[in-house]
Amino acid sequence: MLELIKEQIHMNRWKNSAAVQITLDDDFIVPDAMDDVAQVIMGTGDIQVESVKNQGEKVTVKGKLIFQVLYRKEEGGLQTLAGSIPFEEPINVPGLEEKDYLTVTWDLEDLTAGIINSRKLSVKAMVTLKVRVETLCDAEAAVDVSGDGEIQVRKRSAEAAVIAVRKKDTYRIKESISLPGSKPSVEQVLWSQMKLREASAKPLDGQICVEGELTVFLIYEGEGENTPVQWMEETVPFSGQVELAESREGMVPSIGLRLIHKELEAKPDYDGEMRELEVDAILELDIKLYEEQQLELLGDLYATDREISAETGQVNFDRLLTKNTGKCRIAEKIRLGSAGERILQICHNDGAVRIDETEIKEDSLLITGTLDVTLLYMTSDDAEPVKAVIEPVPFEYAAEAPGIDENSVYQINAGLEQMSAVMTGGDQVEVKAVLSLDILVLQPVSQPVIDQVSESPVDVARLQALPGIVGYIVQAGDDLWNIARKFHTTENRVMETNGLADRQVHPGQCLILVKEVAGISD
Repeated sequence: MLELIKEQIHMNRWKNSAAVQITLDDDFIVPDAMDDVAQVIMGTGDIQVESVKNQGEKVTVKGKLIFQVLYRKEEGGLQTLAGSIPFEEPINVPGLEEKDYLTVTWDLEDLTAGIINSRKLSVKAMVTLKVRVETLCDAEAAVDVSGDGEIQVRKRSAEAAVIAVRKKDTYRIKESISLPGSKPSVEQVLWSQMKLREASAKPLDGQICVEGELTVFLIYEGEGENTPVQWMEETVPFSGQVELAESREGMVPSIGLRLIHKELEAKPDYDGEMRELEVDAILELDIKLYEEQQLELLGDLYATDREISAETGQVNFDRLLTKNTGKCRIAEKIRLGSAGERILQICHNDGAVRIDETEIKEDSLLITGTLDVTLLYMTSDDAEPVKAVIEPVPFEYAAEAPGIDENSVYQINAGLEQMSAVMTGGDQVEVKAVLSLDILVLQPVSQPVIDQVSESPVDVARLQALPGIVGYIVQAGDDLWNIARKFHTTENRVMETNGLADRQVHPGQCLILVKEVAGISD
């Protein structure tokens, strides 16, 4: 009895996506222990997702906006007001099932802090929540057949991008930074920021290798009377491993990286002075690892001692089309301050990458977006010595993707690799940046496969109508398999009879074909 041997093809399928824009707005009282607000310098924020609930065809995202506002005190000097705005937002996602895998990302498109009065601030933010729905599924395809007797089998090669790992994990960065000798000890940290630069992750045997840089910027009050406000920026390189038993070197990665926890605390050094800064950050890895498999699908089969019937169907799987990391370079001039204002120094620069649109072009993916540049700088104005500007800088990048079309499924992980801001004279700053755009493109493929086979006794009448031996001139489009099948023989017998060294035949070639029945020639 014939039996098909089938193989499972594991796939990660994109199902749907949805997005919703929400506005977060709240007023905050300045605590009694803090000074009155004279001027808001800048505000920053992060979204912290606390839970994602799959509720039928709806996803409920619960979290909060964590913000900090740097302001100038009425009597001079700086302080920071920190707080959070909670939210719980339902997002409709048609076709969502309980088994599906959800990925939630966000863009913090605008955060503004305004003064209601010296003891009260208004904080507003525009946030876009994005839900991507994927599902793990298996496709089944026949790769061989087993049974009694001699069965002639023809295989067909196909490439498939099989999902090997789909999970999330974390990597902790914990380092100490020592203040330079030229800097005073820390009395109080007023403001701190941490951002990833040049971060990457790649699969090795049994682990994921994570490396990159963490830029740490802080503003603080120094110890001692009449000590001006201090600032410092330090780059913390990191490199390590996340254990993952299923990981193998050579797998194709699509790994999203983002900071989900950031903490900076001043600590005493060996002499008891507050000159050590302890950095504690947690990096979340959204891991997808693919394997490129060369499948040998069962394409056709027959026997010379019986009739074999095959029922065919279609199997759908993904093929890896493109995996690359592109570098997009940006150069832009930004004007600071107001007329007549003298800029003394740029204290800090930062940027957030936002992808706005993607468009499929011929053999490429056109990516357009914005780098939101933040510059913190010192002025000669004693009343407003510290200022900040946030300026959107557009970018456009064409990623090479040969063969991409409207049916392709692509994933983009964007990050800021390098950034600098240099005064070019007067009130102009030249900003240069390098963005990294990690791109994975999969192409859905449909292949014919054999679903079922059955066997019956040989058709004697058809067999008797065939000549026992015949000379045959190879026609255009013929191959050895089709010729042997048509004349009820085997490829090996045709090669042996005609002294062929391989299975290649060409139009006009003459072959001697001998009919076979139950393994015995006529």
